[in-house]
Amino acid sequence: MEKQAAQDTANWIQVPRPAPQAKTRLICCPHAGASASAFGPLARALPDHDIEALSVQYPGRQGGPGYQGFTDIGELADRVATALLPWCDRPVAVLGHSMGSVVAFELTRRLEAAGKPPVRLFVSGRRSPSDGLGVHVPQDDEEIVEELRTLGGIPVKLLDKPKYRESILAVVRNDYRANSGYLAPSDATVNCPVTFLLSDADPYVDAAAAAAWGNHTTQELTVASFPGGHFFLNEELAQVVEAVSEGLFTGSARRHAGGLQ
Repeated sequence: MEKQAAQDTANWIQVPRPAPQAKTRLICCPHAGASASAFGPLARALPDHDIEALSVQYPGRQGGPGYQGFTDIGELADRVATALLPWCDRPVAVLGHSMGSVVAFELTRRLEAAGKPPVRLFVSGRRSPSDGLGVHVPQDDEEIVEELRTLGGIPVKLLDKPKYRESILAVVRNDYRANSGYLAPSDATVNCPVTFLLSDADPYVDAAAAAAWGNHTTQELTVASFPGGHFFLNEELAQVVEAVSEGLFTGSARRHAGGLQ
């Protein structure tokens, strides 16, 4: 059974820039419709002597696992946790953007249950786990395409090519269903500090929505503010890297990890 589980999850974790000397691994969970490559710029910008980024490749993406889609965030987190256990030989942190934020939250809970607790959870672009999306979810293809064009999460040139458009839409439809159907109990928590990365023009979250993440940790919540819209992470790389580094190597993070040196 263990051998089969390892085979089933063999392609779920990608390492955009190996950093074998890094003190900590940062597990990155992409937004709806995205592949592991979404975190390539961040992975390359992180200080490689301190942090090695691992990017999760969800099912159905190019080069990803053969498992056909997912409809439940918890099920996805189960599979990602199984894939990650061999990588938890040093302190880990988890980062998620938009839909990836609730994947990251559930993943953190599962790693804690497995005795591999992350030192910190970083989230952005989504309301808290018990608050739902709070926005209209596009239902038909034209609505989805219009939202993707407006937000800029997927290159527009791909949406204009029929051979790519349908495969993109199939993935995004499925991700949207999973994301909109997710709702955690109000008492669901992680036992590590949480940092919310808040952009000032994100149409989906504001300061109050960011603060609500404090209800889902037994530790402290930190809110770090940035300029930009929903997809600010790559546009504000230097500031994001600074916030991640500060979150990982503060005194509270060291204490929670049992002593990062």
